[in-house]
Amino acid sequence: MAVFTPVTDADARALLQHYNLGELVSLRGISAGIENTNYFLTTTTGEYVLTLFEVLTFEQLPFYIELMHHLAEKGIPVPSPQTLKNGQRLTRMHDKPCAIVTRLDGSYVPEPNLKHCALAAQTLAQTHLAAQDYPLTQPNLRSLPWWEQTIPAILPFLNAEQHQLITTVLTEQQAFFASELYAQLPSGPAHCDLFRDNVLFAGTAEQPVMGGFIDFYFAGCDTWIFDIAVSVNDWCIERDTGTFLLEPLRAWLGAYHAIRPFTEAEKQAWPLVLQAAALRFWVSRLYDFYLPRPAQTLKPHDPTHFERVLQARRQPQISLDELIG
Repeated sequence: MAVFTPVTDADARALLQHYNLGELVSLRGISAGIENTNYFLTTTTGEYVLTLFEVLTFEQLPFYIELMHHLAEKGIPVPSPQTLKNGQRLTRMHDKPCAIVTRLDGSYVPEPNLKHCALAAQTLAQTHLAAQDYPLTQPNLRSLPWWEQTIPAILPFLNAEQHQLITTVLTEQQAFFASELYAQLPSGPAHCDLFRDNVLFAGTAEQPVMGGFIDFYFAGCDTWIFDIAVSVNDWCIERDTGTFLLEPLRAWLGAYHAIRPFTEAEKQAWPLVLQAAALRFWVSRLYDFYLPRPAQTLKPHDPTHFERVLQARRQPQISLDELIG
């Protein structure tokens, strides 16, 4: 959500002429993140977020925009894309696709407790179930084909140990993706990026209230267990080592399982899926770190964090059965 493309107040006023969202009150750039240009947009009718898409194409975007609309219509707490006067929910600004969505209540909780973990997991399970009848399809664009394309570009920046680790895990994941076990995993539209900073909470630490899930622009059709693995690899870890914290992990997985029980295939695939989720973010952070795009407020994440997470996931893992026990 870095500011790649500057947007002026005059730009915003011109855009708002195509909506029934009132007049511009204020516009403020959001510096966090590395993929899209985002601004907090306040009008006389409410609080919104204006997004200009820097990588995704106009043709790719309906999957994400209409998924959020679909989920919002089903009562899932997600940003609701606003409809233009012409009936569309996607338009252009500065030759970039753009959209306006509602701004959700609450804020990011850097150190979530067990109640935060359980509430996020419940909402993710409800999101997966609500998306089952979503008619559009698009693969997770940061899955295996992207790893196969991107890893060769970053290999020159790695030392021998990192080179060995990343190529070994890629080979193992290629075999896993081609296996009968992988084909049995339940799948559908998934967030694919549900880090703790993409979940907003209102209420208090003792009684948190779900504000909602944000930043659906890495979403895609993938296995639901991958979506869960991405989440717990961020929510339930010791930051310095990447190892799991068992209480948050049990709280997360138990709360999800209570709404959508895990299948036997998911239980078997768990160790490999955890590695897949770690690899995905190690690769993307290496790419953003060594081959960044220009941005006014770009803050690339430290790639060594997910190297540590991946190394931790290659150690023997507690089974899903025991974790949800």
